[in-house]
Amino acid sequence: MPTFDPHILASAFLLGFLGSGHCLGMCGGLSSALGLNTGQSGRVLHVVGYNLGRITSYCIAGLIVGAAGFWLSQQLGAASFLRYFAALMLILMGLYMGQWFNGLLLSEKLGHKLWRLVQPLSKRFLPVKTMRDSVLVGMVWGWLPCGLVYSALIWSGSQNNLAGSVAVMLCFGLGTLPSMLATGLFAQHLVQIVQNRWFRSGAGLLMVIFGIWSLPIVQQAFL
Repeated sequence: MPTFDPHILASAFLLGFLGSGHCLGMCGGLSSALGLNTGQSGRVLHVVGYNLGRITSYCIAGLIVGAAGFWLSQQLGAASFLRYFAALMLILMGLYMGQWFNGLLLSEKLGHKLWRLVQPLSKRFLPVKTMRDSVLVGMVWGWLPCGLVYSALIWSGSQNNLAGSVAVMLCFGLGTLPSMLATGLFAQHLVQIVQNRWFRSGAGLLMVIFGIWSLPIVQQAFL
């Protein structure tokens, strides 16, 4: 039975929550549209369905990337390398969230070709009329090229087991939920908080600290 590091899962959730201001810019508009084109009951179902589909795609992607990471670990003996890589990704994501270094935008370019193939599929389910449509639209938009999501995905591949990679992406997706649901359900105060420059800087600094602490050489020095 796989074991999960609670610190890693907590970091993944915080990454999703603290970085959700970026998510709002990428796909929050669609979440709002799904919420505003229906009555109150339909609004709730469609926004929840969209986010359920989006997080499902994150988990599927985590499974795929986790399989690659597991293969590297088992076949090439890269477990130690993956631990350092995971810590480095956390540091880079913190710098990205704080808007101090945008090198992770390169990860978005990796997904543009895939997105051009996947995105037209969403047109089959628009305008959204049923819960099924909203879930399927969310599953398509879960593959939207996003530096933060793709970086979290690369990070998840360093967990050395498939379940761990899926769990990281699940926790990351759950972390984005408060802001994404707030967008569709009118709670604009939370949106303003996560998009605040000082909030983003503090969130980025926190993730950098997490990343430094995750370095095996640092943990060996203090534990």
